[in-house]
Amino acid sequence: MKIVAIIPARAGSKRLKKKNKLELNKKPLIEWTINFAKKLKELTCIIVSTDDKDIQKIALKNKVICSSLRPKYLSSDKAQTAEVCIYEINKLKKNLKFDAILLL
Repeated sequence: MKIVAIIPARAGSKRLKKKNKLELNKKPLIEWTINFAKKLKELTCIIVSTDDKDIQKIALKNKVICSSLRPKYLSSDKAQTAEVCIYEINKLKKNLKFDAILLL
């Protein structure tokens, strides 16, 4: 079974500003999630979906997929996670066949 992990990480956060880039034990929070996903041997690939260039750099440094920044309409407070997943799935299914998605 081929499983793809999607990690949505937008720049804006209402309650905790720039939370995905905040450090915990000298590592940004997004990196903790990426490292957790890397430990899951069942995953075919890991995708970080973001609208933030800094988060994109962190993802690429950690050798996970973060091909392009997501559009503004998928980065607002009103954007739903399901819409983000559908957007990423549509991009991914052109190049990779998979059976399931794990949302982190």
